[in-house]
Amino acid sequence: MVSAGLPQGALPKLERPGPLRERVYEALLELITTRALRPGQHLVESELAGHLGVSRQPVREALQRLNTEGWVDLRPAQGAFVHEPTEEETDQLLSVRTLLEAEAARLAAANSGTAGIAALEELCAKGEQAVADDDVDLAVATNAAFHAKVMELAGNSVLAELAGQVDRRVRWYSTPVVRRRGNRSWIEHRSLIAAISSRDEQRATEIMRAHTEHTP
Repeated sequence: MVSAGLPQGALPKLERPGPLRERVYEALLELITTRALRPGQHLVESELAGHLGVSRQPVREALQRLNTEGWVDLRPAQGAFVHEPTEEETDQLLSVRTLLEAEAARLAAANSGTAGIAALEELCAKGEQAVADDDVDLAVATNAAFHAKVMELAGNSVLAELAGQVDRRVRWYSTPVVRRRGNRSWIEHRSLIAAISSRDEQRATEIMRAHTEHTP
C-alpha cells in the first residue's frame, strides 16, 4: 500500500486555491521521480487522496495523465502501479539525452564567461561533498543542477526546452546509479569544466558524450 512506503510527511496536503488538478499531478510526479513512490508500487486512489487532502477525482485524473505519459501503469482489475523502467527504456532515454547534452556542452564552451564557469565549479564542489557524505538525494539533485547549468550556459532556448522534457525521467532513473558511480561522475564534471573554461568545443562535446553514455 502506498502509505507503507512513504516517509512521514512525504505527502503534504495541498493548499487551495489553485489549479488543483495540475497540482495533484505535479505532486504525484515529483514523488515518482524522487522514488518516494517506488517503481512497481501500488497506488491506491483513496489513500493518495487522503494524504493530499483532496477528493479522489483529481487523483484519478492525475493517474490517468501519468499513465498516458508512461509514469504509471493502469492494469485492468488491479489498479494503478508506478511504472518500472526497463533497460531498453533507459538506453533509449540516455541516447537522446547524450545528443542534447553533448550539443549543450559545445555551446557552453563557445559562450560561457567567468561567472558561468564559477557556478559550475561551485556545483561540482557541492556534488563531491554529497558523495563524500553518502547523501544520495543531494548528489542526485546537484547532478541535475549541474547539467541544467550547462544547458543554461549553452544559451539555446529550443535545446533547453527539449532537454527539460527528459530531465525528470533522467532524475527518475538516476538514483540507483549515483551510489555505484560515486565520485567518478564528479571527476568527469571537473574535466568538462576545464574544457568549457578553455573554450575547447570539441573536447567539451567528447567529455559530455562519454559522460552521459554511461551515467545520468
